[in-house]
Amino acid sequence: MLSNPKGYPIDLNADLGEGSEFDAELLLLITSANIACGGHAGDPLSMRKTVIQALKSKVNVGAHPSFPDRENFGRVSIDISGKQLSDSIYQQIMALRAICDELGAKLFHVKPHGAFYNEVAKDKVLGRILIDVIKRIDPELKLMILAGSPLVKQARQHGLTVIEEAFADRTYLSDGSLAPRSEVGAVIHDPQQALQQVRQIVGNMPVTTLGGQPIIINATSICLHGDNQQALEFAKLISENLTEARKP
Repeated sequence: MLSNPKGYPIDLNADLGEGSEFDAELLLLITSANIACGGHAGDPLSMRKTVIQALKSKVNVGAHPSFPDRENFGRVSIDISGKQLSDSIYQQIMALRAICDELGAKLFHVKPHGAFYNEVAKDKVLGRILIDVIKRIDPELKLMILAGSPLVKQARQHGLTVIEEAFADRTYLSDGSLAPRSEVGAVIHDPQQALQQVRQIVGNMPVTTLGGQPIIINATSICLHGDNQQALEFAKLISENLTEARKP
């Protein structure tokens, strides 16, 4: 399902085209790129630049739509009608798809961003809006979403292929959802802690939640946030470790 030319035992993805200085370096280490397409960040120039770099690095290209809220970087919930949201998500994905078509790249998946990611993972109404938009554009597009979330089952019931995602640099709550960024410890800044969490996910071992409870996260892709100041350091450490783990 996932192209993994770098030979890792699991897909590594990052959110790119958001203004980070590390995008080009991250693309050499990851296997899937989620490209901001105008909702929270990104414009035609940044999308084109990132797609070109992704093509050179042989990385899966995905759209990274969000609530249309650049002021808050898509990280807060906004009051928007279902039609407005549907139209915005459609326009965002299509903007990136047009650039992919122009450059000869295949749009492989869709991964929501920020507050939209967190809400759509568990809200069936929002989930149906996203599913319908994806199927309207291309029913072969994969949906990348939080591993074990209600949207996983909902999307599969409506015929979409789902990529279940876990996080190297975020902690979890006991129900498997991400700890809110407002909570202390929600974002992991220690490279060794991030590496340990990746090892646990890849090895199907319990991950310790923010509250101290162990949970199992079954995922096929791991995200490294491109806007995290430690993103490049994390990516290098994790990719080296995953490569070493494959050696006899």
